Amino acid sequence: MSDAIADGAVAGRPTVTRVALRVAAVPHGSEMQRRRDWLLVPAVGALVVLAWLVSHYGGYTPASDLGYNLGLAGGIAMLFVFLYPLRKHVRALHSWGATKHWFALHMACGIGGPFLILAHSGFHIGSINAGVALTCMLLVAASGIVGRFIYVRIHHGLYGTKATLRELQGQVGLNSQEVKSKLHFAPRVEEWMTAFESVAVEPPRSLLHGAWLFVAMGSHRRRASRRCRRELARVYREIARERDWEPDKQRRRLATASRLVEAYLSGLQRVAQFSTYERLFSLWHVLHVPLVWMLALSAVAHVVAVHAY
Repeated sequence: MSDAIADGAVAGRPTVTRVALRVAAVPHGSEMQRRRDWLLVPAVGALVVLAWLVSHYGGYTPASDLGYNLGLAGGIAMLFVFLYPLRKHVRALHSWGATKHWFALHMACGIGGPFLILAHSGFHIGSINAGVALTCMLLVAASGIVGRFIYVRIHHGLYGTKATLRELQGQVGLNSQEVKSKLHFAPRVEEWMTAFESVAVEPPRSLLHGAWLFVAMGSHRRRASRRCRRELARVYREIARERDWEPDKQRRRLATASRLVEAYLSGLQRVAQFSTYERLFSLWHVLHVPLVWMLALSAVAHVVAVHAY
């Protein structure tokens, strides 16, 4: 087996490395990105624990100067959350800096504000209006985290423009054999990639079947990826023995081919789930906006009650 075949090079076509880089450019399809997404959950959990520690061992009460100022800072941070939608919908504000900076501020205040208010409250509800305000705030914060998770799956990164299904299909090469042809020296890998592609493009037979495909797609991809990596490792061991490759060279070739497979499978998964994520984002928006207004009204009522009584 020649070096050209082992590298997956075909005359007149890009090399494996170039194809891998192009396919890997499909936004947020990598395993690393998914791990960063899931790190947000324990990070928020750590902030909640920190707020509890501060409130219980800080030596203050919600009515003390420190407690009051924590609540004030949290309330101001939650007001800043409204700047991003205003920046989007008020024409006069469109020239006030890049949208991504406003979005970053929106996210930071949407997490930092609840942290300060939890520390202010001491995890105790002193009145009905305070309980309503706190509940609305926690619902909005949780909704925002869910929205962020969905948002990055239909946009080019956290601060990028909205992607389209046709664009993703073109980047993945869904309608061509270009990627798989680079791995024709490993026919079983091609076979498993084709099998996963069949699952990814399979039209759902019913609403329940579509929901199952959406939920199970990640496990299908991981299983296919593991099988492909194991097979590639076996094939490259044989090639290395035949060609008398150095261990370093074998590892580099294997890593390149593995990245290509992972990028392609991840891209297919994103294409398969894209339309569902679009619908989920629309439904999320319908729910999130009323929650934000409920939070604003309950927060105003809480502030008025605190200063009036």
